[in-house]
Amino acid sequence: MKPQFEHVAIPTDCSIRVLHRQIAEIPFEWHRHPEYELTLTLNSRGLRFIGDHIGAYEPGDLVLVPTEMPHTWASTNAVDELQPHTAVVVWFAGAWALHLADVCPEYSSLRKLLRRAATGLSFASPASEKMQAHLPGLLSTSPRERLQTALELLTELAEMDAVALATPQKAAPITHDESSQLNRILEVLHKRFAAPLRVHDLCVAGNLSERSLHRLFVRHLGANVSDYLGRLRIGRACMWLVETDRPISVVAADAGFSNLSNFNRRFRAARHMTPKEFRRYYLKHGRMPELDKVDLTKRPPSLERQKLTKVRPGLIGDRPLKRAPAGRLPSKPSSRSRSSVSVAQAVSPAFVSANKRLR
Repeated sequence: MKPQFEHVAIPTDCSIRVLHRQIAEIPFEWHRHPEYELTLTLNSRGLRFIGDHIGAYEPGDLVLVPTEMPHTWASTNAVDELQPHTAVVVWFAGAWALHLADVCPEYSSLRKLLRRAATGLSFASPASEKMQAHLPGLLSTSPRERLQTALELLTELAEMDAVALATPQKAAPITHDESSQLNRILEVLHKRFAAPLRVHDLCVAGNLSERSLHRLFVRHLGANVSDYLGRLRIGRACMWLVETDRPISVVAADAGFSNLSNFNRRFRAARHMTPKEFRRYYLKHGRMPELDKVDLTKRPPSLERQKLTKVRPGLIGDRPLKRAPAGRLPSKPSSRSRSSVSVAQAVSPAFVSANKRLR
């Protein structure tokens, strides 16, 4: 499960690369690469992780992943267990597509497609059916035919409906050092997500301070550590609810929740139904319930704040410390801190000015 940088080798005599992948199960392989990736998944259902998005997918899932956005799919149960999970992947460079849009007016829509793809895009069934119809050309032994088919498909997708999946990352280019730090931290999170985790553990893994850890996550994953870990735990719980018959209390414990009521509350907040209702829906319909489009496109709350939230040392998941609303004096100090802040200090212009700057 170690996050890794994937080197996509596009042949020197080709403009794109196409992969036809058929495997017994889709392992969780958190990775990123500089190329754009268009992936069609067939005979498979499970979970997809695109940037800060974690959601269920069904057969025919079609997603466009932008450059450098971490992603993976994960599933152990094929729809038809006698057939393999199948993924048809098309990789292409963003600079190549933009250059083509500049010199060939016929492909100008590629510019719009790449701009929309900054969030990662999940296309609806008509787009999936269109790509499936193009599979003979995409899987042709002729590089020229593969390219012609891919260009036709991409220009068609540029005009089709799609749902935004994750927070755009184009404004936050990642450095080599940040990538290495983030990979080490994510490795710890994905290996130990079910165990009690402290911020200090992740700081040690990334060799950075708590403030730098928080900034790294918000900048490149669009969420703070606690929110990301919560989505990861709920995502794994969803998989176990549909792939196993474990009691819900066992699923909650295996996913890292200390008590069942907390798990039910967090699950309902994320999926808009209880774990029991989620499992019942899957048994009745044969697929996971999808989130509403509004939820998929909603920016994480951490990105709506003007200032970074201070992370309190301790277990991940602690609520951030509250600040006094702008324009008000700080609340009365507790008995522990009364001796350190006098009444005269609290009402002094210097003290009030300093606290306003913190906000």
